[in-house]
Amino acid sequence: MSSYESFARVYDLFMDNIPYEQWCEYLTELLKEYGATDGLVLELGCGTGNMTRLLADKGYDMIGVDNAPDMLEIAMEKKETEGQDILYLLQDMREFELYGTVKAAVSLCDSMNYILEEEELLQVFRLVNNYLDPGGMFIFDLNTEYKYREILGEQTIAENREDASFIWDNYYDQEEQINEYDLALFIPEKIQGETLYRKYEEIHYQRAYEIETVKELLEQAGMEFVAVYDAFTHNTPNPYSERVYVIAREKGKTLENKNKKES
Repeated sequence: MSSYESFARVYDLFMDNIPYEQWCEYLTELLKEYGATDGLVLELGCGTGNMTRLLADKGYDMIGVDNAPDMLEIAMEKKETEGQDILYLLQDMREFELYGTVKAAVSLCDSMNYILEEEELLQVFRLVNNYLDPGGMFIFDLNTEYKYREILGEQTIAENREDASFIWDNYYDQEEQINEYDLALFIPEKIQGETLYRKYEEIHYQRAYEIETVKELLEQAGMEFVAVYDAFTHNTPNPYSERVYVIAREKGKTLENKNKKES
C-alpha cells in the first residue's frame, strides 16, 4: 500500500480530470438500488476525501479510512473548511477497526487494486463483512486486467503544468498481474526568492484480479456476490471493460445477533 507522501501535495491537481460528481451519482444510484438510502457509510481508501464529501452531501453519515496521513490531512482541511461532519480514521484497510457496524461500505478509484495478495484481499473482505449491518452492501471498483495490459502497461504519461509536473511510467507483468507505476513529481518551491523545482519519486503497485477470483474471495469471507457491472452502467463487463463495479452483500448475520453484539 502506497503512502502517497509527496503525491498527496498535488493529488487533487492531477486528478482534476476525474468527474467525481458523476461517479458519485452512479454510486448513489447503486446504493439506493440495493437499499442503502441513508445511514452510516464507510469509504475505504478515501484519499483526500473527494468522494467522501460528495456522499456526505447526499445525506450519508460518512466514515473515511485511509493509511496515508498526508492524504488524510488534506481531507481534514476540506472538512474543516466546509463544516462537514465526517469521521476520518488513519488505518490500513487490511486491519481497520470501527466502533460499530455500518449500513454500507464503498471503495473507489481502484483502491482495492492496491491489495497485492489474495490472502490480504480476503482479509479486507472479512473485515468489511464483519462491520456491515445485516444485509449491508459493499460496493467497490476495480481496474481490469485489460486496462493494465492494453492501456497502461509499458506506457509513459506526462503532464507539464504551471503548478507542478509529473512523469508516470507504467510496467505491467502479465504473469504476476502486477502493474508498477514509477512516478516522478516536479513541485515548485520558493528558495531564497527563487522558484526551483524539487523532484520527488514514488513507486506504486496495483494488481489485476479476475472477476471469478474476486467472487470466490467474497464468498470465502462470508459475503454474497450480487453483481458486477461495466463501470457507470448496468451492463455485464466485456473484454474491453477498463473498470468494473462489484456489488456484494453481507449474509449470515441476524438483527438479533447484531443487538446481542451491541448490548
